[in-house]
Amino acid sequence: MRKGRRLAIDLGEARIGVSHCDPDGILATPLTTIKRAGQDNLTLANQLAALADDDAAIEIVVGLPVHLSGADGAAASGARAFAGQLAAVWSGPVRLFDERLTTVEANRRLRGAGRDERSGRAVIDQAAATVLLQAAIDQERATGQPSGELVQLESPRG
Repeated sequence: MRKGRRLAIDLGEARIGVSHCDPDGILATPLTTIKRAGQDNLTLANQLAALADDDAAIEIVVGLPVHLSGADGAAASGARAFAGQLAAVWSGPVRLFDERLTTVEANRRLRGAGRDERSGRAVIDQAAATVLLQAAIDQERATGQPSGELVQLESPRG
């Protein structure tokens, strides 16, 4: 298992949930939520790159919302495009990780903690990013390999 903090993002239409893990890569915890309204993807990518730098992250994990069948849809295409922009502005690796059911699991955990959906809206994206990151670091621990699909830039950084 590689040592180092990781940052994970759950891309929502209205908000981006962000989580990170401890320097040993053991436990994911919520970090923040970023509102998407009025911000273009490049601005958001730069904000997230700055968060990763501030956190001394070794990589960023972006949730890939594929269909239950595993096929890409419009949301997955959007996540791939955003991850490409993020990889172009950040100096470290960006990985896409299957996020099927992370929002469902995050909602279940929040309900279990006594939060209803209405009061949980402010934190659901952070919780989903936390579930996503925990799954990614658990998979890496189990396999010994970094989790997810490495985002490759189509052209060299300029």
